[in-house]
Amino acid sequence: MAEDANAPPSRAGASSPLSAAGATGDAHITIRGLSKTFGDAVIYDNFDLDIPRGRFVSVFGPNGCGKSTLINLISGLIDPDAGTIRFDGKHLRDTNFGYVFQNYREALFPWMRSIDNIRYPLKFRNIPRAEQRDRVDRLVERLGVTIDLNKYPYQMSGGQQQLVSIMRSLVIEPEVLFLDEPFSALDYEMTLFMRDQLQALFMDTKTTMVFVSHDLEEAVYLADDVMLLSRGPAEVADYVNVGIPRPRTAATISEDEFVQIKAHCLEVFQKLVRGT
Repeated sequence: MAEDANAPPSRAGASSPLSAAGATGDAHITIRGLSKTFGDAVIYDNFDLDIPRGRFVSVFGPNGCGKSTLINLISGLIDPDAGTIRFDGKHLRDTNFGYVFQNYREALFPWMRSIDNIRYPLKFRNIPRAEQRDRVDRLVERLGVTIDLNKYPYQMSGGQQQLVSIMRSLVIEPEVLFLDEPFSALDYEMTLFMRDQLQALFMDTKTTMVFVSHDLEEAVYLADDVMLLSRGPAEVADYVNVGIPRPRTAATISEDEFVQIKAHCLEVFQKLVRGT
């Protein structure tokens, strides 16, 4: 945090550990020369980015700027037109990562019980059954899960289904976790619960997390760093270090520092939308 309470948050290209010009910290994910077009729309053009290890990075920006496209490119769900993406210098195929989708109803297998959905990636990797049980049990204890995991997804609420989806991504003990607007389809009560669950998990594991959000308050509340993307071809318009101690609570959002950081991000966002 800056000593001057009126000073703006840290910016990309200065002392930031994450910058389109390159990182000064311990980069976990290194992106160089990334390019992607859809028809005539240029989403990324020779885009460079370093994502630091063990940080919770929220990605925020105007609609259609390439937020979800970015994590889909990094995670290999779509192929770039050009560029390289490395995880500690390794290829994606050599990296253990998880992905939480926005649409939990389509992400889960409806014919499987919830506990079998969670175990599925372990079974796919030929993990012994005893270890599968142990991993699920540890995860249930860590998250304090009380729902009946023997139910099928269609027997659960939306929030419960998304919790199962998140557990399936976490049971593999990922090095990196990508989350694409994971709470956007949940009601407000469940959203607050899931935010706090995710924060507690991050504090416990320090897994590198890249979180796409359309809710600025949520993006700031959860993040160590908020990355603001411009319209395409996307660039890092600003990088803001949040720096507010964890655990954060409902009282955090009314604290002066939180309000100042959110207001700064909103100002940058409004300039991006207006194109000024």
